[in-house]
Amino acid sequence: MNKIKFLLQLYWSFFKIGGLTFGGGLTMLPMLEHELVDKHQWITEDELLDCYAIGQCTPGIIAINTATFVGYKKAGILGGIFSTLGMVTPSLVIITAIAAVLSNFMNNKWFQHALMGIRGVVCALLCNTVINLGKKSLKNPVAWIIAVISLLVALLLKVPTIIIVLVAATFGIVLDLINNRKPEPSVNEKIEEPKEEAKNE
Repeated sequence: MNKIKFLLQLYWSFFKIGGLTFGGGLTMLPMLEHELVDKHQWITEDELLDCYAIGQCTPGIIAINTATFVGYKKAGILGGIFSTLGMVTPSLVIITAIAAVLSNFMNNKWFQHALMGIRGVVCALLCNTVINLGKKSLKNPVAWIIAVISLLVALLLKVPTIIIVLVAATFGIVLDLINNRKPEPSVNEKIEEPKEEAKNE
C-alpha cells in the first residue's frame, strides 16, 4: 500500500474514533478494539491493553498516547503524527465551536438537563469498559489481588495514580522474575545422575 494512502487511512481511522466516542479515555477502548484489532488488524488485543497500561502511567491523555503508539508502530514518526492529529482534530473542532456559543447556553435549563444526561451516559460507558477490561486482564489470582489492593489504596488513602501504577508494575516484574527463575541442580544431584544411568545399563 502506498505510504501516503496508509497515513491517510491512519488519520481517518483515528478521526472516526475521536469524533464518535464520547467520554474519552477508557470509553474509547471498545471502538479502538473494533477499528484497530478487528477491522484493520494493526495490533493485537493484548498489545492494545498494553498501550492502555503504558498510556495510563505516562504523561498525556490515554487515547492520544495510544494513537501515537499505534501510528508509530505501523508507519514510524509520520504514522504517529497522522494518528495523533486524527484523534485530536474532531475534539479541537467541536470544542472550538462549543466554546464560541457556550456562554449563551450555560444558564439554559434544557442545556443543564442535557449535560446531566450526558454525564450519566459517560459513567455507564466507563463502567462497561472497566468490566470488559477486567475480564480480559484479570486472568489469575495475582492480578485480582493487585487490582483489589490498588482500588482500596486509591479509594481510601488517596494515593496518586502514578505511584499506584509504578508499585503495581514493580510488583508484577518481581513476581515474573521469581516465577521464571529455575533452581540450579545441587552438586549431589549432578553426581548422582551418572550413577543412576550406570545402574540402568
